[in-house]
Amino acid sequence: MLLWPAVSMAAPDPDRIAVNVDQAKLVKLPSGIATIVVGNPLIADVTLQNGGVVVVTGKGYGATNFIALDRTGQVLVDRQIQVEGPTDQLVTVYRGVDRETYSCMPVCQRRVTLGDGETYFKATMDQAGSLSSQASGSGAAAGKPTN
Repeated sequence: MLLWPAVSMAAPDPDRIAVNVDQAKLVKLPSGIATIVVGNPLIADVTLQNGGVVVVTGKGYGATNFIALDRTGQVLVDRQIQVEGPTDQLVTVYRGVDRETYSCMPVCQRRVTLGDGETYFKATMDQAGSLSSQASGSGAAAGKPTN
């Protein structure tokens, strides 16, 4: 006898929004929304756009919810958000208790992921910030000396 896991048989939950960490999803909501409340903004960010569309961005692993209210305080939407791991092909390197993550699509490059070691995380973020500054034309890229 062959048994399938119950999860594969379950219908999608219309009150749950699944999004991957570091990715965004557009969700159409009813019109008239004036306020959005997010249960845990460290897990997800929800931004209201024109036309009743919200952008749900996965910030950290786990589950939270968001509530959308109209101008009178009436609840229009109360939905769960489930933030799951990244979908790209990752390689995780452990050096003792420290962790480093690399995205290998098709060549392995550093990828900052929640849970990476502090030194690796900070060094990678500093490099990304420096690159962004250079690309925007500030600092040394604009011919100005840096301190």
